[in-house]
Amino acid sequence: MKYLIVGLGNPGAKYAKTRHNIGFKVLDELASQTKAEFEVDRLGDVARAKYKGRSLILLQPSTFMNLSGKALNYWMQQEKVSIERVLVVTDDLALPFGKLRMKGKGSDGGHNGLKDIIATLNHSKFPRLRFGVGNEFSKGRQVDYVLGDWSDKERETLQERIDLATEFIKSFASIGIERTMNFWNNK
Repeated sequence: MKYLIVGLGNPGAKYAKTRHNIGFKVLDELASQTKAEFEVDRLGDVARAKYKGRSLILLQPSTFMNLSGKALNYWMQQEKVSIERVLVVTDDLALPFGKLRMKGKGSDGGHNGLKDIIATLNHSKFPRLRFGVGNEFSKGRQVDYVLGDWSDKERETLQERIDLATEFIKSFASIGIERTMNFWNNK
């Protein structure tokens, strides 16, 4: 069985350490754990991993956040992966830092990457793993916050939360979304 795991972020060194790129960071860690290597491919960097007999296609779109749907849709069609086996990993301002929440559907929550995916697919019924980045910013400073680096306090536990996010993904691929949500959402 094939799964398409899409980490949202922006390409380039300028964005590498930002909160908005947590989707890329989580996929980097999963690739490292599974000894998969990213290669530049059409509309993104792609790594192919194996986990418990499942094939995981890890995608970091090169389309920038606001056009994430184009890359997701291309790879979904290219690899013939149904929407139920697609998982989008994204940052979320509505969750406190480090809180992880998997959902099977939902709104874009003001997130431009999710907004583009929903517009491209013409529906919002796709699995996503939301990684809380908190909302510690003053009015009108949201963009600066998500495109900013992690605080020293956040960095203390960031790797532990990234590791937990990879467990969510492995669980999604091995036991499905319902059981994963029941088991992991309150960790």
